[in-house]
Amino acid sequence: MYGTVMTGRLAVPFEQVEAVVADWESQRGASLPGYVGQSVLRSDDGTTVVAAIRFRDRESYAALSDDPAQAEWWATRMQPCFDGEVSWTDGEWTR
Repeated sequence: MYGTVMTGRLAVPFEQVEAVVADWESQRGASLPGYVGQSVLRSDDGTTVVAAIRFRDRESYAALSDDPAQAEWWATRMQPCFDGEVSWTDGEWTR
């Protein structure tokens, strides 16, 4: 399994992030080849969010990350939920 971990600081209430994630899941994630799922953690500090997004393999993940429609969705829907840039860590899930 392959995927990414995103870490960012909220600029909006966490519930807004949850709504955007739910929209993405229903509109794109459910039909995306190789998409396994994601988990979103709201930290105890109330502002840090960590999301783990998993795919069957690197190629499935690369197809999404290279998709201009995904870049547009991120820029218009998700990025505004965060204060500044988020960090990404890509890699292979071993457990």
